[in-house]
This record gives sequence, C-alpha cells and structure tokens, in this order.
Amino acid sequence: MKPYEVRLEIAGNTAMWTRPDTGDCPVSYPAPTYSAVKGIFESVLWGPAIEVVPFKVEICKPLNFHGYATNYNGPLRKSGKDGSFQFFATVLTDVCYRMYAHVYPSRNKSGMPEKSLAWDRKTTSPGHAYAAIFERRLKRGTWFVMPCLGWKEFTPSYVGPFREGTKIQEDINTVLPSMLREVFPDGYKSEAKFTYDQDVEIVKGILKYGIRPQEVCHD
Repeated sequence: MKPYEVRLEIAGNTAMWTRPDTGDCPVSYPAPTYSAVKGIFESVLWGPAIEVVPFKVEICKPLNFHGYATNYNGPLRKSGKDGSFQFFATVLTDVCYRMYAHVYPSRNKSGMPEKSLAWDRKTTSPGHAYAAIFERRLKRGTWFVMPCLGWKEFTPSYVGPFREGTKIQEDINTVLPSMLREVFPDGYKSEAKFTYDQDVEIVKGILKYGIRPQEVCHD
C-alpha cells in the first residue's frame, strides 16, 4: 500500500531524549529517538486506525549539552521535612529539527474502539485522509495533545510547516552504538517491550531510522 508522507519542523529552548543506560542522572541522546518523533507527530493528530512510521530527522542547530536540575517535591520523595531532593540531568539547549514520517493504515486492529473501526472501514484511503487532516491541523496550530521536546516541561517555541532559512547542521557526524527505538512496539494498548537499534549513524546532521518489515502495511 502506498505510504503518505508527513513532515514538520519543531524548535525549542530545551530538549531531552533520554538514554535509558544513564540511570538516575539521565543524559540526552544527541538526536530524538524513533518513538519520540512518532509521539510528536501523534501529538498533532492521533488515531488508533493509523500507523505513523518515522524515517528521518534532520538536526538544524549545533549540539549544546547543558546541566539541568529540578527541585523535586513530588510523591516519590521521602516523608518529613528533609524529603526533597534535586534531580540532575544533561539536556540539549537551543534545538531545531525537521522530522519526516510515513503513515499507513494500522496493521493491528484488535482492541480498536468501534468509532475508529468504523472510520477505517468507510475511508477508502486512510493514509491519504490522515495526511490531509494532519497538514490542516499543523498549519492551524491545532493539537491532539501539546507537543513536547522529550520531557513534558520542555515545550517547543515553534511547531509547524518547514520554515525558510532553516538549514541542516552538516558538521554533525557520529555513530550511536545503541539507541532506544520504542517502548510499546506493538502499538495501541500493547505491553511495554523495550527495543533498540544498533550502530545508528548521524551523517551530515541527518539521522535515518531503519524501517522494520512489521512496521509497514503491505495490504
């Protein structure tokens, strides 16, 4: 089945693409994970009848890592007056990305709400319909949920169509030995199951996500 492409540009003051191996003082990857990009697209328009498959991200600002501290007073702190603590992380500052994805009809329709199944049945080209609705919402600034740059507190300064003047940071070249891909690879209402990609390359500021066969609808 023909894939339909969607794309967006997102920028902000701070981003955090957490490396799971960095423990309780987390450090960001230099680029967003596959699941983070998927989540950003779905924050514009989400529906269980459609599968969003990211395939590329372009880094459009230099990499700036920065220390970040949160004064934590939440429910996990110890009881008593000395229960608060500081939570430290290494984040990215002044970020900008161009993101690309394909959309397909969902490959797993079990557990879908009846409303979504009805939309899927009556829509002759769900991928095309999603892409058209996505573009309209992106231009209007209408969200399913507020997009974020990794952590919820890192809201973007811009989300929308590509802007003239945005350029790829071509001096960024690196290889990530291992990079988190997804936590819920089986989609809607599935169990958590961490998956990783190995030897992920960023070449001239461009990261291309390898597409796995099960992520593409061949119907």
